[in-house]
Amino acid sequence: MEVSASSATVQNTAALMMAKKSMDIQAQSALSLLSAVPEAPKYNNPSGLGSLVDTRA
Repeated sequence: MEVSASSATVQNTAALMMAKKSMDIQAQSALSLLSAVPEAPKYNNPSGLGSLVDTRA
């Protein structure tokens, strides 16, 4: 009985390590994707543009 409990502990530990490794890889992939997104363009619009909104339909 002790051998199977030890085997289960080893399997659980290995599964946990694989899950952590998978999450680390996903985090690295997400960071590389976010760093690849270009910055939003900055427009040189007149100062009054967009300051008033007509809410009547």
